[in-house]
Amino acid sequence: MMVPTYDQFIEPVLRFLATQPEAVRASVVHEAAARALNLTDEQKAAALDSGQPVYRNRTGWAHDRLKRAGLSSSAKRGYWQITPAGAEYLEHQPTPFAAAEVERLASIFKTVESLRPKDSVSLEPAPAVDAAATASVLSPDDRLDQARAELREATARDLHDSLLQVSPTRFEEIVLDVLHQLGYGLNRQDLQRVGGSGDGGIDGVISLDKLGLEKVYVQAKRWQNSVGRPELQAFYGALAGQKAKRGIFMTTSGFTAQGVDFARQVEGMVLIDGARLVNLMMDCEVGVSSKVLKIPKIDTDYFDEE
Repeated sequence: MMVPTYDQFIEPVLRFLATQPEAVRASVVHEAAARALNLTDEQKAAALDSGQPVYRNRTGWAHDRLKRAGLSSSAKRGYWQITPAGAEYLEHQPTPFAAAEVERLASIFKTVESLRPKDSVSLEPAPAVDAAATASVLSPDDRLDQARAELREATARDLHDSLLQVSPTRFEEIVLDVLHQLGYGLNRQDLQRVGGSGDGGIDGVISLDKLGLEKVYVQAKRWQNSVGRPELQAFYGALAGQKAKRGIFMTTSGFTAQGVDFARQVEGMVLIDGARLVNLMMDCEVGVSSKVLKIPKIDTDYFDEE
C-alpha cells in the first residue's frame, strides 16, 4: 500500500500541533501524523533513495506548506509550533478539511522574498516560479525545473529560520564564511570577526592581500525589522573612521527605500538582504549540502554507423 501524499498530512499535522501548548519536536509530529493516518508498519518502512522514511518526508512537506500559509512555524531548530493564525484558522474549520481547502493549502507557494519586512524593498528581481501550473500541462523537464525551484525555496526559508535563531556572534561568523566562499580573502584567517561592544559598527574585517593593506569592513545584523538610512549612515561613518573604501552590510531582514538610496549615493557600500544572503549560502554551500540527480539521456552518437 502506498504512503499517502503529502497533502493528506496537512490536516493531521496542524490538528496535532493545536493540541500542544508549546513547540514540539518534529519527530513527535511525524509519529502523530502517522497514527492519525493509520499508517501500517509497511508504509512506515517505505524509504526514499536517501534513506529517509517517506512518511517523515511528506510530514515535513506538509509542515512546509503550513508555514507558507502562516499557520505553523519552526519555533527553533527541530521544533514545530502552531501560530496564533493557525489556531484561529482551526476554529473555523470543520473536520475533515474540504478537499478544495486541502488543495489550496498544498499549492501555496511563497518565495523567500516574502519574508522581507513590508517597509523594505527588493534589491534584485526574484526569479519567476510557476507553482500553479499542473503536472498535466508540464513536460518532465518542466516538472524537474519546478521541483528544483520549490526545493530551493523551501531550503531558503529553512535557512532564514535558522539564521534568525542563531546568536548574533554566530551570525557574524556565518556571514564571514559566506564571504570567504565567495572568494574574499586568501584564506579563512584573512576574515576576522571584530564585533562586540565598542566595535564602532564594524563586525568583521577582510584582508584582500597578504600584507593587509586592502581591507573590506563588514557589518552583520541579525534583525527582523528593516535596516534604514540611519543605520547605514552610522556604518558609513564607521567606515570613514577606519579610512576604509569598501563596506558590506548584511542583514537577515531587508532595507528601506531610503536606506537603499543612501547606499547608492556613496561609494563602496554593498547591501545584502536576507533573501540574497540565503541564496548565496545555497550557491556557496554554506550550511547546506547538495545531491546530484542522475537523469539518463540517450547518447545518439553511440548508435551512429559510419
